[in-house]
Amino acid sequence: MRKTVLMFLLCVFGTALNVIFNRVFAGSGIGLPLYMDTVLTITVTFIGGLFWGCLTGVLTNIAGHTMSFWGWEGYLFSLCNILTALITWKFTRLFLSELTFISNKNETENLRSASFFKSRRLDNIMSKIFVLMLLSFILCFAISIMGGLIASFIEIIKMPHSENPASQHSDFYGRLPLVLREIVSRIPINIIDRIISVFAGFGIAYVIGKVVNKVKKA
Repeated sequence: MRKTVLMFLLCVFGTALNVIFNRVFAGSGIGLPLYMDTVLTITVTFIGGLFWGCLTGVLTNIAGHTMSFWGWEGYLFSLCNILTALITWKFTRLFLSELTFISNKNETENLRSASFFKSRRLDNIMSKIFVLMLLSFILCFAISIMGGLIASFIEIIKMPHSENPASQHSDFYGRLPLVLREIVSRIPINIIDRIISVFAGFGIAYVIGKVVNKVKKA
């Protein structure tokens, strides 16, 4: 019960920070063309797993879009947040030793005995960097595809003769077919956004994991 309450509070805290980051970077703050709304979704997924990561992502979309509402269609982008949590969670299963933060003594020993080079500091750091970069690029293309499909759907059914707030294409991208245009136009932004979000989300989860492990040992 205590763990559930703590994870729910972490979700609420993560949702608030996601919305703040998005406002600062993409809104009225410094105005960089980045989303930055999945940093804590990634953090919560690393720590709590798929359910809590998805919950953080959905709450982020609901809160953020409600604050700057332009139509019910915007809530469809919660699917991008869910996909972010799903892919991140899958990576924690595939790369257990690189992406595990909170563990007991037996789990730690098993991870160390699984591969001797993991105990070497430089190899451990490089393996983490490689996995995080791989996660960043997979998220970039997956979210670009998902976001592009959603934006195309919105444009087709709701805004055939007006500007679509979900669309991000310029004159160059405007020459491409609708679905391809919406997907390709998102990739340059998502490459930078996902690298920053993944490494920041990992860093926050790492710090929280260290704190929790110290508390458990105390």
